[in-house]
Amino acid sequence: MEYFSSDFTLGILGGGQLGKMLLYETRKWDVHTKVMDTSPEAPCKIGCNEFVLGDLMDHDAVYHFGKNVDLLTIEIENVNVDALEKLENEGIQVFPQSQVLRTIQNKATQKLFYRDHNIPTSDFSRFAYTSEIRKSITNGGLELPFVWKSAQFGYDGQGVKIIRKIEDLEGLPNVECITEELVSFRNELAVIVARNAKGKTKVYPVVEMEFHPEANQVEYVICPARIDEEVAKKAQETALKVSESFEHVGLLAVEMFQTYENDILVNEVAPRPHNSGHYSIEASYTNQFEQHIRCILGLPLGLTESKVAGVMVNLVGTDGHTGDVVYENIEDILAKRGVTPHIYGKKQTRPFRKMGHVTIVNENIERAREIAQQVKEKIRVISQSQ
Repeated sequence: MEYFSSDFTLGILGGGQLGKMLLYETRKWDVHTKVMDTSPEAPCKIGCNEFVLGDLMDHDAVYHFGKNVDLLTIEIENVNVDALEKLENEGIQVFPQSQVLRTIQNKATQKLFYRDHNIPTSDFSRFAYTSEIRKSITNGGLELPFVWKSAQFGYDGQGVKIIRKIEDLEGLPNVECITEELVSFRNELAVIVARNAKGKTKVYPVVEMEFHPEANQVEYVICPARIDEEVAKKAQETALKVSESFEHVGLLAVEMFQTYENDILVNEVAPRPHNSGHYSIEASYTNQFEQHIRCILGLPLGLTESKVAGVMVNLVGTDGHTGDVVYENIEDILAKRGVTPHIYGKKQTRPFRKMGHVTIVNENIERAREIAQQVKEKIRVISQSQ
């Protein structure tokens, strides 16, 4: 099939920043795109050929959107999987596939998948409702501390809470959930695996993630991870095993813990371009967004090696600021060598909302991390009215 400057239409469910960065690549290759999102102000709107307003969880909206494209992909997991399955049965290519999304959408199902496929992960328990957890603690079936996770619809630190005492359960939504063993870890790592429909794979270098202590969001992504070569090899091998088990098409970001004994435990996965791969736009031979397009279109997979060390800093809304966004001191960071900001196009900021990211490249990873710290301390995402 001809993809370039042709009648072929690539459909993307979700119009956020990941979709916007996917569109950088489709525009580079003149691939016709059609995007659906719930917001008329979605970042993707200015970059796609066609934009459709629609609810990603609505069966009919997703189905009718998919019937009018040649191939369908996603930039967010929270989409109606039943509609995707119906489209697949009617001959529409959907990548990642509906069964992959169905497993990953529910964290309980995802954890069971790891157990069934002998993939190392932390111990966990399933609960139909959060209210059942108190009884389990009282009866001795569950010990504090642990991590509580909503089974569905959690993202960017939402739907996750560390429970150290029983009072920490107060205020949590009474929904299907899991509790996980609180892992004592040395590092949080991530590996992105690219896989096409023929099962060919490419693996990106291991990255190290540093999280904000309050928001439970990634603050820094460091590539290459500052870990031993043997640990890095184990992390990549684990990610490849996860990829092989899912048999997905597209990208799979595998988040992992490195324990103090240097074991690797899989935490969660995302079947799409991922925050942990944003560094690749400036630092890699083939960035993650181009690689995703290559995977789903069946094009040759690109090199995943890095050209230079890279650190990514997330730009999130400053606590206490809600309203029209202002990027304070952005001129100062633009003056620094090897610093590239990416602004996602969200006009309204709120505390800890992802508004953009900054990549810092340098021949020396420690120097890149130092500059990243300077960038984080200098730039502020604030609102005009406060």
